[in-house]
Amino acid sequence: MDEIEIRRLGPEQAELYRAVRMEALERCPEAFASTLEIEAARPPEAFAERLRASAVFVAFEGAEPLGMAGFYRHDTPKMAHKGVLWGMYVRPEARGRRIARRLVEAVIAHAAAEVEVLQLAVTTSNAAARALYAGLGFVEYGIEPRSLKSGDVYWDDVLMFRRLGG
Repeated sequence: MDEIEIRRLGPEQAELYRAVRMEALERCPEAFASTLEIEAARPPEAFAERLRASAVFVAFEGAEPLGMAGFYRHDTPKMAHKGVLWGMYVRPEARGRRIARRLVEAVIAHAAAEVEVLQLAVTTSNAAARALYAGLGFVEYGIEPRSLKSGDVYWDDVLMFRRLGG
């Protein structure tokens, strides 16, 4: 298997993060709450700020980014024990190489030092992602009907969580 390295991005890598994020939104718009148009209109500093506020992990093969996953912790006192896995994306040509698993494992390891519960939402139609998350200990606890909408098209989300400690 090729050498894949998972690295956390810092604010100084905002341009790289922006490029991967734009690609994800273009190729898989149904998987994200934001849109390509909204993200493309954001100033470069917004991406650096997101990297300061969240932990974003990218899978690299050499210098080539293959995918990403993010984590943030809720900041209100009654929710600070929970965090969210967000922004999961692997390039279609890189799928089937366990990159998504390694990205989620990196988020879990990072989150375990900060929160007791890790949550995520994934479209009901994404069977591969649902199986991956279930295989890593996430449990489905609900469906959010019509969670996302684009034009006249709706997507339902499966809500999942994993206990990390506490």
